[in-house]
Amino acid sequence: MRKEYPAVCPCPFGANETRSDCPHRLDGCRGALSPRRTQAKKLWPAAALCFLLTFASTTYVGQIYAPGGLAGGLMFSVPLMTILLCHELGHYLQTRRYGVFSTPPYFIPIPYPPFGTFGAVIQMDARIPNRRALFDIGISGPLAGLVPTFLFLAVGLSFSSCVGCEDAPRQLFRFGEPLVLRWLSRLVLERPADGGVLILHPIAIAAWTGLFITTLNLFPLSQLDGGHVFYALTGRAARRWMLLVYLVIVAAVIVFRQWQWIVMLLILCFLGIYHPASADDSRPLGWGRTLLGWLVLAFLPIGFTPSPISQPEREPLNLAPMLSLDGPSKDPPEVRFLGPRWSNGPRSDTILSDTVQEGNKNDL
Repeated sequence: MRKEYPAVCPCPFGANETRSDCPHRLDGCRGALSPRRTQAKKLWPAAALCFLLTFASTTYVGQIYAPGGLAGGLMFSVPLMTILLCHELGHYLQTRRYGVFSTPPYFIPIPYPPFGTFGAVIQMDARIPNRRALFDIGISGPLAGLVPTFLFLAVGLSFSSCVGCEDAPRQLFRFGEPLVLRWLSRLVLERPADGGVLILHPIAIAAWTGLFITTLNLFPLSQLDGGHVFYALTGRAARRWMLLVYLVIVAAVIVFRQWQWIVMLLILCFLGIYHPASADDSRPLGWGRTLLGWLVLAFLPIGFTPSPISQPEREPLNLAPMLSLDGPSKDPPEVRFLGPRWSNGPRSDTILSDTVQEGNKNDL
């Protein structure tokens, strides 16, 4: 027997919406897609073009970290774009599951180091049906992105090397080492007693970027992924906790003089440090989601590094021709392999990406 649905939408966003216009697939409301979602299908060609342009820009920048032309650039761009795509699709597929309008992910190409991209943006309807939907949409991006991140990190570290501080080659960029990276590198590599300097393979650099992006988005603030998860876990009480977290971060930036985070703090202040309420905050998450949410937020202190990228004072070694002040060199930089490990070559990255609720950005 065919199930009949009411002509008026029973969802909590208003009884005057007809079933065909309802943007939420709630129980008792399984009507046609909203006109906005139908229009979103027309956005995919532009999103695909942005993806291809970003793939090209990251491949171009990747040649800095892996000299050797196109093949060297792909060693950086392929894992990086895979991580970012998995992250964004994790959010997008969950919005489709819960019937929340969203655009496809738009990747932003920047053909200049150290990133090659400024991440990706998804525009999403701010009206979330309940806390469970908010939790699933927010947490799916980090979880989907961390899986390829750790796979590429394991592969990249196996081709990386670690040398003593006195023997370290000159580098274009030096990357901070969060706790999880230190632990994994000690399992894979033989590190000197003083820790030495980690010489990352381009695949490991891409994985480092994915790790940095994910942990940056896990801060329990505003429209960041961590803000979604934290609000779903704590409900309306999240507002006062988010204010406290923001003030603590501001104090830490001032005390430790980490001025590179000023822009990020100003953007969060502009977007609003609080998270908007869902339509139904009373719906429980269940013990499984609650445990998973706190475990993911607990990953923040071991995956984040407050000083992600620095530039050594010494002149960089093995600059790619496009960055050389003296113009292209006739002799390309030499690339040496020491057994299974990558020997030399500068490295870098960072990227900010993520979901945006309508009129608000989750990340940069």
